[in-house]
Amino acid sequence: MKSADENRFSLDVDGLGPRPVEQFEMYLALLMKWNARMNLTAVRKPEEIVRRHFVESIFAAQQIPKKVKTLLDFGSGAGFPGIPIAICQPQIGVTLAESQGKKAAFLREAMRTLGLKAEVWAGRVEEMAAERVFDAVTLRAVDRMARAGKTATERLAVGGWIAVFATLKTEAAVEKLKGIQWEAAVAIPGSEQEILKAGRRT
Repeated sequence: MKSADENRFSLDVDGLGPRPVEQFEMYLALLMKWNARMNLTAVRKPEEIVRRHFVESIFAAQQIPKKVKTLLDFGSGAGFPGIPIAICQPQIGVTLAESQGKKAAFLREAMRTLGLKAEVWAGRVEEMAAERVFDAVTLRAVDRMARAGKTATERLAVGGWIAVFATLKTEAAVEKLKGIQWEAAVAIPGSEQEILKAGRRT
């Protein structure tokens, strides 16, 4: 198991300041505590959580266009990539949408513990007011991509940015989402198969 100092170093290399690093350390501790009694993430080892969840989410945060002011993290689960985005890009109004009650409770506790202002939507995205749209939407490890992607697209403002965590095998399925002009996929650092597929709503 890595020490806090080792985790701090692995995050520092991504150019984070002292406060974000502190928030990520608190986030990791909270994840480990809650994961001991409920299945937030199948990744259990601290070093793997940092590598798989934190680093990948930080990478996504770095890709967000500067004009984005609001972002919906669709099916946030344990908060990836929404919470890291809220940490790295505090000027963005992040909404964490999670329909499972226990996971939504974790997200609320994370907001309180980390001192973040992100909103937790404890329900299905379809249940949001029809007029609610966002400058950006992220999807990571969601079920039924075709259905989720359609709903996510409907919540995206015209010209808005969408980012989907995919693999080389699932990229074709992502590209079938209608109403999106896709950009070339970007390889996620440290992975041979995982990519970030981004585009804009037409």
